[in-house]
Amino acid sequence: MKKFPTLSFPRALFVLWVWIFSPVLAHAQEASPSPQSQLEQPLGFPVLGALEDTLFSVYSRLGSLTAEERARRITERIQKLSRNEKYVADSLKVEELENAYDILYGHDIVGTVSPGDIRDDQYDIQSMALAVRDVINQDILNYQNETRLEVMLKRIALVFLIILAAVLIIFLIQKVSKRLIKWVSSRGNKLFRDLDYKGYTFLTWEKEMSLAIRAIKVMRWVFILILLYLLLPILFSIFPFSKDWSDDILNWVLHPIRNVFESTLDYLPNMFRILVILIFMKYLIQFVRFIFHEIELERLQVSGFHPDWAMPTYNIARFLLWAFTLVLIFPYLPGSDSPIFKGVSVFIGVIFSLGSSSAITNLIAGLVITYMRPFKIGDRIKIADVQGDVMEKTLLVTRIKTIKNEVITIPNASVLTGNTTNYTLQAEGQGLILYTSVTLGYDIPWRKIHETLIEAALATEFVEKEPKPYVLQTSLDDFYVSYQLNAYTKQASKQAIIYSQLHQNIQDCCQKNGIEIMSPHYRANRDGSASTIPGGEGK
Repeated sequence: MKKFPTLSFPRALFVLWVWIFSPVLAHAQEASPSPQSQLEQPLGFPVLGALEDTLFSVYSRLGSLTAEERARRITERIQKLSRNEKYVADSLKVEELENAYDILYGHDIVGTVSPGDIRDDQYDIQSMALAVRDVINQDILNYQNETRLEVMLKRIALVFLIILAAVLIIFLIQKVSKRLIKWVSSRGNKLFRDLDYKGYTFLTWEKEMSLAIRAIKVMRWVFILILLYLLLPILFSIFPFSKDWSDDILNWVLHPIRNVFESTLDYLPNMFRILVILIFMKYLIQFVRFIFHEIELERLQVSGFHPDWAMPTYNIARFLLWAFTLVLIFPYLPGSDSPIFKGVSVFIGVIFSLGSSSAITNLIAGLVITYMRPFKIGDRIKIADVQGDVMEKTLLVTRIKTIKNEVITIPNASVLTGNTTNYTLQAEGQGLILYTSVTLGYDIPWRKIHETLIEAALATEFVEKEPKPYVLQTSLDDFYVSYQLNAYTKQASKQAIIYSQLHQNIQDCCQKNGIEIMSPHYRANRDGSASTIPGGEGK
């Protein structure tokens, strides 16, 4: 039978220290196991004393009683004996039997020590029986000493004294915090300065002072709660019957702290692996960005790769690299192998796939548009019935600003499935051809009309002199001829102004050359009615 020393309850601060730093000791013991830990011995069933402390353990069966039943019966007899107010220590004796020793109080058997209970080579059966008797005797005496009336009165007095001290400490905490808040409020403009960077103020000194006062109030309650939390175990540890309560109260907070500390220590290797992967990927992405930035600035040229593809391609490459990084670090994340973590991941994936089908469609369309290069930022384009300048081109939408300052957002899927007209693409080179039509009667010589329309075009601002404007006769109708004036311009974004001036010049030139702009639909020859040409205006 193995002897255990009588355990006493550690003080609150000592327990706090042991609980927090015991993981370090545990890791050290795992790293260098002692010879004693390498020789594992079977655990017995503990015998508890009057103060619920483990006195010793029972290992062997005796007669019809198992080791567990023996330990339970010995515990009951010790606790019953401890409540005997007439207990005499000298009456607890050891009596030898055949291959065993009985521990007797008077004529009552308290317990029996058998050879199978010995787990320490330093003890023979007789010395083990004497040691067990001394342990039982000391436990009973300790219990009776601690439960005496005068001792209980002293403990009650100690409880009131500790509570009074706690109230005094709380009063001092309140007093000090109020004075500190008052001092900070009176010297706020001297203690704090505006927190700004490059002209932007993150925090004014008033906000900083307000945060400092809030922090003081929070710390005040933190200290009070810690004091109350430590006060309860200390009070419970004073009485023998409530010592276990103090352990439980400490474990409510200390056990989670200990688990967090142990988990943090165990997770450190994986944390370093994740840091190495993240640092490597960060610098790899920076290198990739440098390469594509050089391509965008046309310092580095790749055959068949346009400069405006550089940043969109970099964004795709960056996304793929970060996705690959997530795949690498996923096994090292805490709880990554737990069913809950996997279930949540699957749930998020399903929600994302069901709720983002249109977004994925626009995203793919944006990628296709990027590499098709139908337009770029600043181009004057027409998509369906929307005409304007391209303001923004993202992977999801394209934004166009019309000549009326309207900003229209078009999903990229609509852009890809519709027709897009780009007015700027050829304007910078050969020039954009602007055209307008007029219908005039057969009585006017067509050569004169051609000269008049070309004269009007050349007089228009932003119309190029070369290539020279030209006129096409698009149809010969029953009563009139359709003439189409074509003129080149390099200012695709000023079509509205150019068309307006062109129409004005056509009116002026026709008036100057005596040409009446009309589309006659005659049912009889004219009878000499007055001409519709304005008389003198615009000459």
